[in-house]
Amino acid sequence: MGISLGGYLAPRAAAFEKRISALIANDGVYDYGVTNLGPVPSGQRAAVEAAARAKEAPEFDRKLEEVMKTSPTASWALSHGMFVTGTSTPRSYIAATLGYNLRDGVAEKISCPTLVLDAEEDMFFKGQPEELYDHLTCPKTLMRFTAAEGAGAHCQVGAHRLAFGRIYDWLDETLGVGSN
Repeated sequence: MGISLGGYLAPRAAAFEKRISALIANDGVYDYGVTNLGPVPSGQRAAVEAAARAKEAPEFDRKLEEVMKTSPTASWALSHGMFVTGTSTPRSYIAATLGYNLRDGVAEKISCPTLVLDAEEDMFFKGQPEELYDHLTCPKTLMRFTAAEGAGAHCQVGAHRLAFGRIYDWLDETLGVGSN
């Protein structure tokens, strides 16, 4: 089971490690790099990706610094991302994540039963669970969590008891636990 960024990492592992019996992506992520470019209009993404990968991009660096100063969420996400990926600047973090995806047939290599979780109001991965689910060719389940049930936040924060209950029920059914 992969949680948050693990919603990308666990599926990637399952694509290449065939001993995994079941996979849970909470919340599912098909293209982590795209999530970091979320606010960028699709027509500008190629230019932003090029700037992220450039040896120097002072204007882009200034924009990232400004965003970090004005948004505590962005500041945390970029700082934490740099820590997790071992990168030294917000731009190098974004550049590194552009390769974190399950494109080009990687998702289709997953063969074990897969549960993809989708939180209705996930502020980081909106649309990613469905994209992962749509690319899977293995036995798959998309499990949605809503704000009305208190489970609509990123990775069901605040409603883990509900989420884990449903996850364990899926595991029991998928792995045949308790059936004779």
